[in-house]
Amino acid sequence: MAELKFWDDVAEGEALPKISMHVPYVKVILNAAATNDYFPGHHDPEYARAQGQRNIYLNTMAIEGFIDRVATDWAGPHAFIRKRQMQMRASIYAEDTMYGEGAVTKRYQDTAGRNLVEAEIKISTDEGLRVPAVVTLELPRR
Repeated sequence: MAELKFWDDVAEGEALPKISMHVPYVKVILNAAATNDYFPGHHDPEYARAQGQRNIYLNTMAIEGFIDRVATDWAGPHAFIRKRQMQMRASIYAEDTMYGEGAVTKRYQDTAGRNLVEAEIKISTDEGLRVPAVVTLELPRR
């Protein structure tokens, strides 16, 4: 489990540790099934290739979950994700390894008095950047 991160201790520019996750073929299919996403590109290689893809690929929810994991592995169990923005620029395919890393870009209190941290997160594979994201987290104070 991640160490508890306090808003008071966070600095702009602080790095979020890089994590990696191999994406086996079965994980792509089971994730789509678990989220009721039966779009054929997530389980039918022939269909995916007909779309111009090289293989079946992860669905949006799997990538969102990995982005959130990068953020919460750093921030700890008391962090609350207030907002997530992402750009799906390229697919992440079965048998890829995806990497997530990031940095704090902003630390502030909003008009409601919430203690917020904004982090830019980059999800990549060995082929390069696939999904840039920005996550806003609410953290506890000391």
